[in-house]
Amino acid sequence: MAVKDAGRAARPGERAPASRAPASRAPAREPERPERRADPAELIQLLTPEGERVEHPDYPLEISAAEVKALYRDLVIVRRIDFEAIALQRQGELGIWASLLGQEAAQVGSGRALGPRDMAFPTYREHGVAWCRGLDPVKLLELFRGVSHGGWDPTEHNFHLYTIVIGSQTLHATGYAMGIQRDGAVGDDGEAVIAYFGDGATSQGDVNEAFIWASVNNAPIVFFCQNNQWAISEPLERQTRTPLFQRANGFGFPGVRVDGNDVLACLAVTRKAMQAAREGQGPTLIEAFTYRMGAHTTTDDPTRYRLSAELESWKLKDPIERVKQYLIRTEQAEMTFFDEVEAEAAAVGSRVRAACLQMPDPPPTSMFDDVLTTQTTQLATERAGFAAYLDSFAAQEPVLAEEGR
Repeated sequence: MAVKDAGRAARPGERAPASRAPASRAPAREPERPERRADPAELIQLLTPEGERVEHPDYPLEISAAEVKALYRDLVIVRRIDFEAIALQRQGELGIWASLLGQEAAQVGSGRALGPRDMAFPTYREHGVAWCRGLDPVKLLELFRGVSHGGWDPTEHNFHLYTIVIGSQTLHATGYAMGIQRDGAVGDDGEAVIAYFGDGATSQGDVNEAFIWASVNNAPIVFFCQNNQWAISEPLERQTRTPLFQRANGFGFPGVRVDGNDVLACLAVTRKAMQAAREGQGPTLIEAFTYRMGAHTTTDDPTRYRLSAELESWKLKDPIERVKQYLIRTEQAEMTFFDEVEAEAAAVGSRVRAACLQMPDPPPTSMFDDVLTTQTTQLATERAGFAAYLDSFAAQEPVLAEEGR
């Protein structure tokens, strides 16, 4: 096809047609990535990486030695469960595992801030929150071993099922919070909701829609973003050019940034936000600034996309070590205490491993058990048909064995 006006001479007073030859372009430059450091003025911290206690005027925290030691116990046991699950996956006993290594303080601190009536909506990595809500870690392994689709009753521990679809749980949590509001279950002794998600999820439409619904309805919910700075292989700079907690301003509710490796700060900040939600003050966005020390999941290789120097710098901010140093520095714990916690963690790890290896495979017809709350005629017919289909293979086995002789 000829190009219109190609080669046409310019008329008097008319400019000559511009050349159609493509202009050469310089290759696009990769935008420079700013160093990921939290502004100290914005970061709420109560325990430094060196184990020194500091005060914050907006988040006073009175905590006993026994309570700090209990938090330390949680951190150590949760990490041991995580290590055990990684080993089980490497040995072929789990299909996959999403490690929480490095994020223990964010999960334990926020998890211990919840009241017994509060409801938590997790992603697939909140093993520490599950522990704090009293859920047996063996139940988590059932999901990753493929023998259940969740395996626990969310109302038993007020801990919802793991959500694999990125960000969708924020909408579920917001709807649940609006239900609390409409039931009149708010007030000093009321209920509130916490929704967990990562920095990558903030780019999902579901999360932003949840922010809108929660804001305009003044829903009693806390959005807890664990900013571990990597959405699989995508760095934080691909999600935002401003601190994530500042996004809350655009939706009309407060946002705060907390040191996600400081279990005391996560406890104090979450406790205050949850109480504000119960009292009818609406939602809060908490950005826990932390770091994913391990792989995204056991199918991931982080050495392909991030520098080892970055990892080494965050090891100096280890959430467990700073609590240990604080207890030692203030002489609130003897070395025998740390030995006892390690022994208990090892025992929990051994129990989890043994339970995982002994998990029976569920019968195929169990997929029909939890489809509906009550069995219908249609569901019963489908179940019976599937059972008959399976039985047909059992009936063929003797015949096939005879023919194989």
